[in-house]
Amino acid sequence: MMDTPENETGDRGVAPAFHAKRRDKNKPRRRPSQAARHPAVTIGSGIFTFLLFALLGGGLALWYGEHAYNGEGPLTAEKTVLIPRGSGVRDMAEMLEREGVIDNWLVFVLGQRMMRPDASMKAGEYLFKPGQSMASVVEAIASGKVLVHQVTIPEGLTSQQVVQRLMANDMLTGTPTVPLEGTLLPETYRIHRGMSREELLKQMADAQQKLVKTLWEKRAPDLPVKNPQEMIILASIVEKETGEPDERPKVAAVFINRLNKKMRLQSDPTIIYGLVGGKGSLGRSITRADIVSPTAYNTYAVDGLPPGPIANPGREALAAVANPAQTKDLYFVADGTGGHAFAETLADHNKNVARWRAIEAQGGATPGGAAPTTPAAAPKPAAN
Repeated sequence: MMDTPENETGDRGVAPAFHAKRRDKNKPRRRPSQAARHPAVTIGSGIFTFLLFALLGGGLALWYGEHAYNGEGPLTAEKTVLIPRGSGVRDMAEMLEREGVIDNWLVFVLGQRMMRPDASMKAGEYLFKPGQSMASVVEAIASGKVLVHQVTIPEGLTSQQVVQRLMANDMLTGTPTVPLEGTLLPETYRIHRGMSREELLKQMADAQQKLVKTLWEKRAPDLPVKNPQEMIILASIVEKETGEPDERPKVAAVFINRLNKKMRLQSDPTIIYGLVGGKGSLGRSITRADIVSPTAYNTYAVDGLPPGPIANPGREALAAVANPAQTKDLYFVADGTGGHAFAETLADHNKNVARWRAIEAQGGATPGGAAPTTPAAAPKPAAN
């Protein structure tokens, strides 16, 4: 056999690759440069890494926030939520999350601060729709789009009765003072939950002043009323005498004609107001003793107009006094149908009274032509 040849080092049977590896292993390692090991480089690298992850995380957060803020909300049916006065944005957000209107109060707060930073978020009662987005909810509250209700004040109530009606409405707040008689305009008004009663009464007073000013400027010539206040006083009497809109100009004409002739008005509702004032209702029929009771408002006992209104007249009654029907009638009495029969002379009036008495005796009278506090059966007596 042939001997295995030796390598140059004298080793036998050792592969050259092995020696190469051993030589590499024995070579000295290359160390990082001084610049790479500088603390500033290490810190900078850490900051860069942090910013990279923060940027990625912030992008994801912005994507989620934008999707949550503008996307469809969790509501599946309409929901009414009352946000109390004094609530901050976070209070509102937490309440809306509890009520199921939104699903993340923090996104609501951040979204409002970013998208509507100058908005004044208003308390009140809000109606939210199914699927309403958070952005839409913020916009509704920032715009004060509160749920609107209505309250109707009938014509012919005294100011005391109006306040009593408002006090019975639990949507309104506060205890107002009773306004002066005849200063309110009975109508249907829009209100929102939490609105103050004083604010509503001011609206009613402002509406009446505006209407009276317009009607006074367009009044018929030669009316026997000297100023807008006297127009209101007479309109309050007309309002209490009839509930029929078509009759108001005729009833107003009767009183205008009597004033022109220096005749006493002899209106039953003025008797009642002189006895009970703002309470409005006497609670019984007028007696002969009531008729002769010399109160300042009793137009059977005093000449001309009473010292003030006896109720709050509506638009039609005010308009009727400003522009009454052109008649010569001086009397009227219930006719059994809910309205009244009018007459120019006492003789004709007495016939109408007799006719009414017969209808009343037969039980065929139909009440409703006069105001509730006015005895429908009571005829207008002859003037003094």
